[in-house]
Formats: sequence, structure tokens, C-alpha cells
Amino acid sequence: MPEQLWFTQLLNQHLAGVVTPLLQRIGFVPRYPEAPISNFVAMELLVFLILIVFFVLVRARLSVDRPGGLQHIMEAVEGFVNNQSEEIIGHHSEGFTPFLVVLGLFILIGNLIGLVPGFESPTASGSVPLGCAILTFFYYNFHGIRKQGLLKYLKHFTGPMPALAPLMLPIELFSHGARVLSLTLRLYANMFAGDMVTLVFMSLIPVLVPVVFLGLHIFVSLLQAYIFVLLTTVYLAGAVAEEH
Repeated sequence: MPEQLWFTQLLNQHLAGVVTPLLQRIGFVPRYPEAPISNFVAMELLVFLILIVFFVLVRARLSVDRPGGLQHIMEAVEGFVNNQSEEIIGHHSEGFTPFLVVLGLFILIGNLIGLVPGFESPTASGSVPLGCAILTFFYYNFHGIRKQGLLKYLKHFTGPMPALAPLMLPIELFSHGARVLSLTLRLYANMFAGDMVTLVFMSLIPVLVPVVFLGLHIFVSLLQAYIFVLLTTVYLAGAVAEEH
């Protein structure tokens, strides 16, 4: 059985009897029926719970006259993402802001939670960045079809001239599929490498030097969350644009 974090053990102790039969019912047989929840799933769930608590606290403390610190933080994040979306996508981009903010916060907290002793970054496992990339892929294609209609949206894949359609179609399909791979590998590789470097230096030199790498890890976590949101915004702009 693989090594489990304390939070993973807690979930498996209380939920294994429910999760294992559900997985078996949908045709997935866990390798360890007594511990069907892996570390990255447990950490992903923990990040989800942290976001829920955070949003509930922000909502409970909303005030026009006396805004608190959490409200100022969320207003700054929402304003930054909304302004960036308006610059890239154009007017009427505010409908995408909730998705982009939640996506960015999920990735950011997932990146940073690995700095807490006893936890690890779920984004350092390939499955979580892949899930975020697939969600992004379906999200921007859905809104492209929703705004322009299926036929008009599919014409973007065939190029400006019908004669070029046999050449452009496979290129465009490959390009859009490569976006999923690009988003996944960029986030996964950076967070996995960051976690490994931090762990190595903390084990070799446990005093002072690891602080530098902790600061670097925080910077990389912020940067990767921003890049993921930025690329998602660019993909949305291309999907909902009237002309390419």
C-alpha cells in the first residue's frame, strides 16, 4: 500500500466503505479496496473545502460601509481578473470572471498547500492539472458554440478558404488538443519540480537555505496559477470572437 498522508488516512478510514463500492459499481476496481482515496484526491478535496469555507466567510462578511480584509482581497482578485478578461476578450467578458477566479484560486491553493507540513500539492500530480486542462477545454469550446452556433463555430477549424479546409481542419484539431497537453505539462512539471527541489534542500540543509526555495516555490505557484488563467482567457477570446 502506498504511503498515505494523515488527511488521506482519515478519509479512507471513514469513507472507504462507501467509496469502494461506488467505484466498483461504475467499473473501476481500486487496487487497494481498503484505501481507495489517493493522496492527490484527498488534497484536491481539501482544497475544495478550503475554497468553500473561504467563499462562505467572504459572503457572510460582505459590507458596503465597512468592508473587511477578506472582501478587499476578493475585490482585488475579481477586479484584476475582470480587467484582464475585458482587455483580452472585450466587452461582455464579465460572465467568464467567476469561472476564471475559481479556477485560479483552486490552482493557487493547490500549489501552495504543499508548503504546509503533512500536506502535498495536488497539482504536483499529473491527474489534477489534466483535469483542470480538460475542464478548460470543454468550457471555452462550449461558450464558443453557445455564442456562435455549432456550424459557425466549426467553420473556424476549416480556415478562411474552403479549398484549404482539408489541410486546416487536422491542424486546428491538433492545435486545440495540444492545448490540453500544454496546460497540463506546464503546471504539473513546474509544481512537481518545485516540490522536489524544496524537499531535497530541506532534508540536506534544514536551516536558512530552504527559506530561499520556499520563497521561490511561492513565486512559481503564483506565476503558474496566473499563466493558467491567462491562457484560459486567451482561449476564450479565440472561441467567442466573431472573426479569427
